[in-house]
Amino acid sequence: MSRIGRMPVDIPAGVTVDVADGNVVTVKGPKGSLTRTFPSEMTIETKDNQIVVSRPNDLKRNKAFHGLTRALIHNMVLGVTEGFSKTLEINGVGYKAVKQGKKIVLSLGYSHPVEMMDPEGLESSVEGNKIIIKGTSKEAVGQYAANIREKRPPELYKGKGIKYPDEIIRRKVGKTGKK
Repeated sequence: MSRIGRMPVDIPAGVTVDVADGNVVTVKGPKGSLTRTFPSEMTIETKDNQIVVSRPNDLKRNKAFHGLTRALIHNMVLGVTEGFSKTLEINGVGYKAVKQGKKIVLSLGYSHPVEMMDPEGLESSVEGNKIIIKGTSKEAVGQYAANIREKRPPELYKGKGIKYPDEIIRRKVGKTGKK
């Protein structure tokens, strides 16, 4: 059996979980609510303030979805209680970010500023050379951070660009002069 899938998900106080027909799970908490549809093969039940996910048989597809379903439900519960955040760093001379209402304006060495609107349910802030993205959905926070990073990924010679703080950039040696 799946080690992740067989672990129950605890439901903290102040969080309600509804499992509707078609495996539509709605999790409501202090930070908002999330809804997601899961594969119909999985059985999702709530017992004693816990969510238990089980699978009908040991087919490879069902084994894969067993752990995935449990992990996604756990992330939904974490999202509505604590929330998720990602941080990005901007490195480079003249590279900067400015927050204007619900959009981030990035100056990344292009001939024009790059504007990015905050998606629904996410909020971003700029502190110096750091961009912080917060929200309830782990998937949406990660995707928005990846979309911002995509505008100017770090280059290998000087390390200029947008990167995650814990990301390690393998630097290349530049050209050497002729002798």
